[in-house]
Amino acid sequence: QVQLVESGGGLVQAGGSLRLSCAASGSIFVINAMGWYRQAPGKQRELVAVISSGGNTNYADSVKGRFTIARDNAKNTVYLQMNSLKPEDTAVYYCNSRGLFSSSRYESDYWGQGTQVTVSS
Repeated sequence: QVQLVESGGGLVQAGGSLRLSCAASGSIFVINAMGWYRQAPGKQRELVAVISSGGNTNYADSVKGRFTIARDNAKNTVYLQMNSLKPEDTAVYYCNSRGLFSSSRYESDYWGQGTQVTVSS
C-alpha cells in the first residue's frame, strides 16, 4: 500500500502565505516525480506545480512567481510554498506521486486526499 498525506491548508487573507506538505509512505521503490494539483468548485482539476527527483520544475502560468515547489527525496516529501495568495487560488489541493511502487516494473500514480485552501478578499 502507498499513502500520500497532505497538510498545511487553511484560510488566509489575500496577500498571505501558506505552506503545504505531502509525505508519501508505504511500499515505495522509487519516486520519479511529485506534484500538486488543485480543483475549485465547479472546475476541473488542474496542475499547479510538479518537481522531478532531479529537481526539474514546472508551474502553471497562474502561479509562476508566487508559488515554489520543493522536495526532500530522502523523506519522500514535497512542499508547496504559496505566497501572495489570491481569492482565485481557493481550491482543494491534491498531492500526486509518480514512480515505482510495490514490486511493479511499471510507473503508476498515487493521490492524496486533498487539503482545502481558502483565500478571502
